[in-house]
Amino acid sequence: MMHSSEKRNRRQFLATSAAAAGVAIVGNGQFPAARAYAIEETSPPFRVPRWRGFNLLDFFQAFWRPAENGRPKIEAVPEEDCVWIAEFGFDFVRLPMDYWLWIDSDWPTSKKLRPDDVFKIRESTLELIDQSVERCRKHGLHIQLNFHRAPGYCINDPEREPFVLWKDELAQRAFVSHWEMFAKRYRGIPNEVLSFNLVNEAPGPREGYMTADDYCRIMKQAVDAIRAVSPDRLIFADGLSVGTRVAECLIPTGIAQSVHAYHPAQISHYRASWVDRDSSFPTPTWPLRNPDGTIRIGRQQLEQYFAPWGELRRSGIGVHCGETGCFNKTPYEVFIAWMEDILDILKSHDIGYALWNFRGSFGVLDSGRADIEYEDWRGHKLDRRLLQLLQRY
Repeated sequence: MMHSSEKRNRRQFLATSAAAAGVAIVGNGQFPAARAYAIEETSPPFRVPRWRGFNLLDFFQAFWRPAENGRPKIEAVPEEDCVWIAEFGFDFVRLPMDYWLWIDSDWPTSKKLRPDDVFKIRESTLELIDQSVERCRKHGLHIQLNFHRAPGYCINDPEREPFVLWKDELAQRAFVSHWEMFAKRYRGIPNEVLSFNLVNEAPGPREGYMTADDYCRIMKQAVDAIRAVSPDRLIFADGLSVGTRVAECLIPTGIAQSVHAYHPAQISHYRASWVDRDSSFPTPTWPLRNPDGTIRIGRQQLEQYFAPWGELRRSGIGVHCGETGCFNKTPYEVFIAWMEDILDILKSHDIGYALWNFRGSFGVLDSGRADIEYEDWRGHKLDRRLLQLLQRY
């Protein structure tokens, strides 16, 4: 149900957001002032709950997978993961997916896709996604399908793509076509069970590559195609600049938006090779301090970072935090102090979250840290302290 204040906001066609250009993952914590936006009266009325949970990586990164019979090995989300997530008291799973996994071509041997390959669908992979959706549904978990690698774009190695989503019409047609395919496949599943997250971590707008208008135009094409099949489907778009900025030009569509909480990256991705590439980040503290000891980024700057997203949520637009957490090389006490501030601020805005990931270097199970004592739990190493922190929020 939509709260009466949200209905009033829609009738008045006003929403307030403090988002603006130039917010980077690694920045000085300064954010610009608020402005107002129009919201279409036709926006879907589904109110996004404060879902809390995890990313599961069972369809993530095709190139990282061991081969099986000449194809990358893929399995559905393990049922035990669904059981444990629900048992721990959570209700949300985000599934970041690599579309190459459902392309039926010779790419596993050639390591390349041709533009026309992207319309050749491998049904067996889609059936595994079906199983994953049903397993999550069975155990009371909402599942969000996300294109981590979409036709023409991925935050990791975008040059691997045979075309560019932001520039090439064929890439845009493929992007829309794939989302239309998923819309048809799941048209009978309610929003309480399933949502779509269009593309992971769009880049920051830059001349000659992608503008904010390019991003919003292409996302709107996918939204229109999904709604033509499934008019009420709950759809999320990640914020601009790798999930840090509200996508202002998408607000009139009424679709929900997703923020990613990795601010500042010097803490969340300390010694993570894909961000801290040359291991140049200094050993972090929380708050993060300047050389003279003054605070560079602390609780106040985090409040500013999330303020636009809280305003967006209060305006009646759905907001969720699709990714957060720290790589396992961040000193544990720094991580826990920073994480609690993140969770506390998100809760103050009634925004849910998904930790990256459940099992693995950001997770509560088998995270591989050297600076904590794990609890032996059902054959795994459980970070009980992190789990209890998440459960409190």
